[in-house]
Amino acid sequence: MFDNRYTMKICQLNHTDHYTGGARAAYRIHRSLMSSGFESRMYVNQSNTDDWSVCVPDRSTPARLFNKARTLFAGLPNCFFHSSSDTPYSASYVVSDWPGLLNNSECDVVHMHWIYEMMSIEDIAKIKKPLLWTLHDMWAFCGAEHYTEDFRWREGYYHHNRPSNESGFDLNRWAWSRKQKAWKEPIHIVTPSKWLGKCVQESKLMAGWPVSVIPNPIDTTLWRPVEKALARKIFNFPQDIPFLLFGANGGSKNPIKGYDKILKALELLAGEIKGLELIVFGQHAPEKSSDTGFKVRYTGHLYDDLTLCLLYSAADVLVVPSRIDNLPNTVVEALACGTPVIAFNACGLPDMIDHKVTGYLAEPFDVEDLARGIKWVLCDNAGYDDLCRKARQKAVREYDLDVVSRRYMRLYESILEA
Repeated sequence: MFDNRYTMKICQLNHTDHYTGGARAAYRIHRSLMSSGFESRMYVNQSNTDDWSVCVPDRSTPARLFNKARTLFAGLPNCFFHSSSDTPYSASYVVSDWPGLLNNSECDVVHMHWIYEMMSIEDIAKIKKPLLWTLHDMWAFCGAEHYTEDFRWREGYYHHNRPSNESGFDLNRWAWSRKQKAWKEPIHIVTPSKWLGKCVQESKLMAGWPVSVIPNPIDTTLWRPVEKALARKIFNFPQDIPFLLFGANGGSKNPIKGYDKILKALELLAGEIKGLELIVFGQHAPEKSSDTGFKVRYTGHLYDDLTLCLLYSAADVLVVPSRIDNLPNTVVEALACGTPVIAFNACGLPDMIDHKVTGYLAEPFDVEDLARGIKWVLCDNAGYDDLCRKARQKAVREYDLDVVSRRYMRLYESILEA
């Protein structure tokens, strides 16, 4: 292996650099490489930070106007498609100038992330630079959907296997067929979780493509435990009651995050855990709150890392009852802050949570076992401090910036050598 630390130029490509979970993960990968001394630049359509290493292309006036207009046209096919699913859909059919910009750049490797609103499906095939793609959801090997619980992605998208909850124009079949036609050369895929990597390998579209599993990184010098009493004092939380934490982009409004499962588990725990309160971040208090028998505090959207770090430290346990999830940033952040995590034993969550070591893995979507997990962590577990310590140790050992950046650099080098 040769050391390309100061010569290899890496272009990270993501629609934006902040706010969404995928954008935060992509930005952390970019910063992990920079912190290890490598030359990485992040290219986006929209920048929400003042980071000099995040670049929005300097386009001509007509190109800028077209780039704004393409977002209006991007959703037109969705008007003729109907589904009861709440997952977002991206047909990605409007062309862009990204292939030309990338092919004419000095970068050695193009590392794609969440790029669905940046370019068309066909544009991806026009990129001639060595290519790597880290997936943050299921879109790459599905149709237009970003997450799905049916299995057309395994079988192929055909007339006979369309789910009954869809009608109108078959947006998913159209997008999948275009991917199949355009993507003749395999792209090296990276998935943050083993579950998503297995999905890629089992998919009709990407079976046989090279796949590596590399988790998303976190800065464990910044994300670290804060003394609980201090964290609670800053938030003006009571010191002597147990706090359960739940957070997601959109909070309880995002159905795949399973907020309804927490409510049902809390109903089962009524009267069993004295003083228990639930903290929800990522959402403001709704007009009408569900009556769980427990007090619920809403923090709204929290964007700065320090505030989030304090919130994880103030809580006793994070609950992530997702129906479908890859490698949630919330779990990595909680572990780094020494906060145990309770989740269902499904999708990418078993990669992150060691049962009764760093948290609790409940039987998939079983609210009774979820309730047992909450009670075990908060009431029945004499080794709570050990849970917290091992959670922190796992984050440092597996998700630290330096650990993850080295794995990516070895992969970049192997792609260039090939």
